[in-house]
Amino acid sequence: MAQIRELLGGPPTLSFEFFPPKSDEAARGLEKTVHELRRTNPAFVSVTYGAGGTDAHRTRDLVVDFTQSHPFPTMAHLTCMNHRRADLVALLEDYRDHGVQNILALGGDPPADGTPPSGELTYASELVELVRSVDDFTVGVAAFPELHPRSENTREDRRRLAAKLGLADFGITQFFFDAAPYFRMVEELAALGCHAPVLPGLMPVTNPASISRFAAMNGTRVPPGLWARISEADAEDRLEIAMEAASELGRELLEGGAPGVHLYTLNRSDVALRVAENLGFVPAPG
Repeated sequence: MAQIRELLGGPPTLSFEFFPPKSDEAARGLEKTVHELRRTNPAFVSVTYGAGGTDAHRTRDLVVDFTQSHPFPTMAHLTCMNHRRADLVALLEDYRDHGVQNILALGGDPPADGTPPSGELTYASELVELVRSVDDFTVGVAAFPELHPRSENTREDRRRLAAKLGLADFGITQFFFDAAPYFRMVEELAALGCHAPVLPGLMPVTNPASISRFAAMNGTRVPPGLWARISEADAEDRLEIAMEAASELGRELLEGGAPGVHLYTLNRSDVALRVAENLGFVPAPG
């Protein structure tokens, strides 16, 4: 199973994010989604980790299953929050022993009720160093083109991001809807001597209400015109608008030199597959 760092630096990559299903019906739906998206030959996929590790066992089981049953590398999300160092080491050793070679190291979101986060690690950079101490994993980290929601200013945000990327192999951004902040981020990182590849994350707006909540948490600006068009459309037109908007942004990013695109699927294949086709990632039949 290839490590993701070996796949970057060549032709642009396509990757997908999934989240662990919480019911048998949802598990069957995810299985169908993955089967349909396999025809895109993704470079890799990733599996999310619930807030504070609430889905830890589901993430672990799904990552191991994907690693053993699919030809593409699977990257496990892992967060600092609410974990002892020894527990993180045990999970990483378990991943290693099951052939998992790729980890996305995240700080994690603080508790929604405002209580102080628990755990022995605080920052993603600490988690990267811990992952490195266990084995030679490929390690990715998160990036925020429009600044981390807890950053006080651009200079400090970029300095911290450059330092974090310096410990890792690559980055993946939170979703965004305007290419300009992404390219500005890349330029600002380069000015700091950081040239690690950063994959832009795209989330088609299939559910504007839910994605608005995600955007508020991440500090992502939403385009009012797109939201209005989608909100006023019927179900079929909504998917078409979401697909076209994500495809247009993806083309702009790839034409501008982005090393690939990472699609947040919300465990759906319909729009993700159409976007992948529009960006030229799906092989022609025959």
